[in-house]
Amino acid sequence: MKRYIVLVNILVCGLLCAHAETLTLDECRSMAMEYNKSLKSSKLMIQKQKSDLKAMKTNFLPNFKVIVADFYNTGKTTINPDFGSMFAGGIANAQNVLAQLAATPAYAPVVGGIKSIAGGFSLPDDFLEFKIGNVFTAGVGFIEPLYAGGKITAGYKMNKLGVTMAQNKVRLTEQEVLLNTDNAYVLCVRAKEMGGVARSYKAVLDELKKTVDNAVKHGMRTQNDVLKVQVKQNEAELNILKADNAYRLAQMNLAQVIGKPLTERIDVTTDGLTIPTDNNVVFDGTTDITQRPEYDLLKDKTEMARLQIKLTLSDFLPNLAVFGSYSYLNGMKLMGEHLFNNGSATVGVVLKVPLFHFGEGLHKVRSAKAAYQISQLEQQELNEKMQLELLQATNLLQEAALEISVTNKSVEQAAENMRLSKKHYEVGTETLSDYLEAQALWQQANASSVEARCNYLVAYTKYMKARGGK
Repeated sequence: MKRYIVLVNILVCGLLCAHAETLTLDECRSMAMEYNKSLKSSKLMIQKQKSDLKAMKTNFLPNFKVIVADFYNTGKTTINPDFGSMFAGGIANAQNVLAQLAATPAYAPVVGGIKSIAGGFSLPDDFLEFKIGNVFTAGVGFIEPLYAGGKITAGYKMNKLGVTMAQNKVRLTEQEVLLNTDNAYVLCVRAKEMGGVARSYKAVLDELKKTVDNAVKHGMRTQNDVLKVQVKQNEAELNILKADNAYRLAQMNLAQVIGKPLTERIDVTTDGLTIPTDNNVVFDGTTDITQRPEYDLLKDKTEMARLQIKLTLSDFLPNLAVFGSYSYLNGMKLMGEHLFNNGSATVGVVLKVPLFHFGEGLHKVRSAKAAYQISQLEQQELNEKMQLELLQATNLLQEAALEISVTNKSVEQAAENMRLSKKHYEVGTETLSDYLEAQALWQQANASSVEARCNYLVAYTKYMKARGGK
């Protein structure tokens, strides 16, 4: 069983070390920012909001339209007026005049000629025929709103706020990506250093095993001491295997965060990481949360609710607009001639005034005002929670820094204790169990030191996020 564990441990170590790419925290952060899909989606939202803003801005400008139509209609009608009935009195008078003229010898030939012409005169059947036929019309017009109850201005401001909110959403997503990346990276560092601690402890046990074997060989120790050391060695090998497995899982988790294949080997380093000593940690005790993207998002959300009141009210206020058009019409025939073959211009003003909606506008405005008040209360509550979160993050960071200082001293004390225990064991004034316990305390102190450093890195990232930094 021992040989099997050793073989597996060697195999895992070989796999972990083979073709491993060493990445710093800054490199992992850059890769995660480039790969993260949520961040890409948030950036696309900025483009969308900017396009919406440009579209909204066009409402301040005139709206031009061109209309072209062409159709053919077979409808027609003929107008046949009864001239006799229409001009009965006039015709009778004309006949009397002609009769008087005919009695005069000088006018008799003229009257005869008129009668001959009138007798042969007749109107054609299609006289005064009206046909629709082919009709073509084309025109261009515009309408320019002069006053829309404040709807256009409020809508424009709301779209402008939408762009700002999308930008703050990107900032918030960036912070979340960085926090996840830092956590994944620190998890790798922890697993790697825990493996180093386990191997250091195993090396100490191996050295002790040689000492005990030599003492047994010379009859100074019993075989029972050898068995005690071997038990500890087996535990150490198992801890190494667990640490290597944890490191491999941490590597896969980090690979997923930064967008690399899960099978790719990644090595991490503590170079560039901010790990404090006793004298380089300074806390300003700030409670300023105005740099946080969440603060700006809440402020913009409240302003959006205020503008919504104006937008709702605008639906129940007068609307004034000026319009104009120029059109050309060609078509319709009367007596075979086109009735329309010209253009015309129109200019006017339109005013729409809502009169009565059974209180609909009043209720909608009240609803919008209530939503605004709710947004204000939510902003105040969440601002208080963010201040509390910042204070908590500050406390955790202070505790993490103190924990590093304490564990560093514990490592020094445990190392000194193990050195003295070894010395006493070698001269026979201390038992093997006491020496093994001193080694175990040294291993625990080193593991606690690793945990303290990793806890500080995570606490520092949370502290920076809580105050709006990166």
